Order: sequence, then C-alpha cells, then structure tokens
Amino acid sequence: MLMLAVALVEIRAAQRTFEGAYMRTALSQFSFALIVLKIFTSEFYAIGALFAVYGAAVLLCAIYRRYHGNQQFFTATDDDGGVQSKFRTSGNSVLLLTTLSVGAYVGLFILTWQLQT
Repeated sequence: MLMLAVALVEIRAAQRTFEGAYMRTALSQFSFALIVLKIFTSEFYAIGALFAVYGAAVLLCAIYRRYHGNQQFFTATDDDGGVQSKFRTSGNSVLLLTTLSVGAYVGLFILTWQLQT
C-alpha cells in the first residue's frame, strides 16, 4: 500500500511538472505562430506555419507522454515467479520531442536562409 501511495505522488508530480511544460510549450508555439501570421508580411507565412505545426506536434507529444505516464509504475514477474515493482522512464517522449525540436529548428534555418534570396 505504501508503494502505491508513493507511486501516485510521483505520477502526480510528473504530470504537474512535465505535462504542464509540454502544454505551455505548445501554447507558446501557437501564440508565436499567430503573431508571425498576423503581424509580418506574407514572406514569413511559412515560418508561422512551421511554428503552428511544431506546436501541434508538441501537443501530440504531450498527449503521448500523458498516455505513457500513467504506465510508469508496473509489476512484472521475475524468473523465480516473484512479483517485482518496476519503473519505466519517459525516455521515449523525450527522444520524440528532441527529434521534433531538431527538425523544427532545421526547418527554421532553411526558411530563414531562403528569405535572403
């Protein structure tokens, strides 16, 4: 019972910290995309669209993290038939967000480079 209470505290802390950060990042990307699309000329529309797509991707990553965050603590049977408590890290969602971010920054670099021509 104590392990269950500790696990619930850890899950709630992770949800407040990381899922909130993912959602705030997605909202800030949507806001920046809206500013770019509203204020700047049509030359910058591709950059605004890039940030809108990036915000949607971060939002999907937040949903993915929330889905897998509910499965961080689980039990498994070992070779002797005993039950062990296990913990799964969020490495998959971190790797996904890193890949999305690198892709967005490469796209931003390419779009900025095309503005010079």
